This record gives sequence, C-alpha cells and structure tokens, in this order.
Amino acid sequence: MLHSALYDDAGKLVMRLTLGLLMLFHGIAKLGDGGSLNWIAGQLSDMGLPGFVAYGVYVGEIVAPLMIIAGVYCRIGAGILIVNMLFAVGLVHIAELFLRNEHGGYALELHAFYIFTALAIALTGSGRFAVKPD
Repeated sequence: MLHSALYDDAGKLVMRLTLGLLMLFHGIAKLGDGGSLNWIAGQLSDMGLPGFVAYGVYVGEIVAPLMIIAGVYCRIGAGILIVNMLFAVGLVHIAELFLRNEHGGYALELHAFYIFTALAIALTGSGRFAVKPD
C-alpha cells in the first residue's frame, strides 16, 4: 500500500511540474513583450471588458504556475489557470473550437491539455511532495 501512495504522490508531482513549467514559459514570454499585454487589453476592450483585466494574464501564467509547481494552494492555482485558459480560448481561439489542425488533430489540443491537466490537479490536489500539501 505504501508504494501505491508513493507512486500517486510522485505522479501528482510530475503532473504539477509539467503543467506549471510549460505554462510559466508563456508568462515569462509575456513579461518580456509589452505588446502582447496591450494586444490582450485591446481584445478585452473589444468585448466590453476593462483593459486592466489584461494584467490577469500575469496571475494566470506566472503566479498560478508557481503555486502549482511549489504545491502552495495548488488547487486554487489550478483553478486560476483554468480561468486563464478559458479567457485565452474565448478571446483568441473561439473560431477553432470545433476544428482540426493540418495534421488531423484537435486545433486546440494544447489548450485542452492545459485546461484538463489543471482540472485533474484541482481535483486531486498537490500530493505530499509539496511545500503546503492539500
């Protein structure tokens, strides 16, 4: 039984690190490119939302991934990441929702990976290999 629990916690750690690190790259890229934040603010304004909401991208792509990686309020971080990704799909990729890519795969497969992996983390929690296990 001990091995089973250990493997479960190790699997949760791998899932947290994979999701958190891959999303963190997106956030770091946005830190270095002020134009993308302005573009996001413009998209939000076009939808009738205030432009300052664009700063939420830093929460969703830097703060939340760090929470997930460290395992500090991991479920909350995963929830934030889900909301961030739903905004990304709604603002930029809604036309691709039911399309396939040029290779026959789902056009939004990367987005789906982020959303559903974050959902799995929100449901399962951090596991014991975390700064603040839940």
